[in-house]
Amino acid sequence: MSRFSNLGHRLYQGEISFDFVGRRKLWYSISGVIVLVAAIGLAMGLHLGIEFKGGSVYTVTKPGLTVSQAQEKADQVVSSHPLVQSTDNGKIRIQVSTDEPKSSDEVRSQLAEKVGVPLDTVEAQVIGPSWGKQISNKALTGLVIFMILVTAYLAIAFEWRMAVAALVALIHDLLITIGVYALVGFEVTPGTVIGFLTILGYSLYDTVVVFDTVKENTKGLAKQNKLTYSEAANAGLNQTLVRSLNTTVVALLPVAALLFIGGGLLGAGTLNDISLALFIGLAAGAYSSICVATPLLAQLKEEQPEMKALRKRVLQHRAAAAKAEDEGPADETADEGQPAGMVGQRGRAAGSRAKGRPSTKR
Repeated sequence: MSRFSNLGHRLYQGEISFDFVGRRKLWYSISGVIVLVAAIGLAMGLHLGIEFKGGSVYTVTKPGLTVSQAQEKADQVVSSHPLVQSTDNGKIRIQVSTDEPKSSDEVRSQLAEKVGVPLDTVEAQVIGPSWGKQISNKALTGLVIFMILVTAYLAIAFEWRMAVAALVALIHDLLITIGVYALVGFEVTPGTVIGFLTILGYSLYDTVVVFDTVKENTKGLAKQNKLTYSEAANAGLNQTLVRSLNTTVVALLPVAALLFIGGGLLGAGTLNDISLALFIGLAAGAYSSICVATPLLAQLKEEQPEMKALRKRVLQHRAAAAKAEDEGPADETADEGQPAGMVGQRGRAAGSRAKGRPSTKR
């Protein structure tokens, strides 16, 4: 346990190190497979909520009414596969699409009759498809503005290569989260959009923390010949590794409680809208800041002429040091292999030559 608690200190001091940057091809392959699966799910289509595609929402208030009972009653009234969920305050929410031929007043009265409650305890709300289109356009506009501002900030605060790497990581996280939503069939609501924007902000924060350490580690890097840019960036990544993991775990715990306990065990289906986006996005954001953003940044920086020259000098310096180390023990071994008398004679002869006198044997 004590060894694990000292892991962060040992990583920061460079006593141990995980080569994340050097294994970037492995991380790229893993990310490629995940994104491909997410893209297949996205091609199958998203389950858009009623706020985006329009329809009617009926809220029924009856103590003791379960989701399964309400689903059975709603199927008897509505022919367009209604979606039934429980709300946070114990009410039942029934969503009906625009394909339903019955009017909202007719559906409302029949639901009250089937469930066995007064008509005034069934609330009805009709949402037109045009309103849902406006919501979709505003959500897309907000996402584009967010991306532009993020790119501009990183380009000014750091450099354009860091901005590109962070933007690729953000798109990576967004594609994975949306793809998971499509694969599991969860409904996309305005709460989901809020969750998307939240995880993008979190992913950006984690990436900026790593990039700030990398920037500090690479100041004046071209003036030395011991570390390449990739090695210095990997050292910075290791220094922030435990912090990133701790932040992610602490953030995931309450989100997991919302998703698995609130949405799963307690049946509060409306919690799933935002909790799944947060859970997948937080995990993907931590992964991308470590295994996507920083390796991609190092790859972009290594293409610079000065960094190519630095890598060449570092490799030449290491080759010369290794050669000198190999040659040193070889000479000592040759001396040790000679008889003791021979070694002594060689030493005395060398000493005599150094003083300018010929050697004499007594």
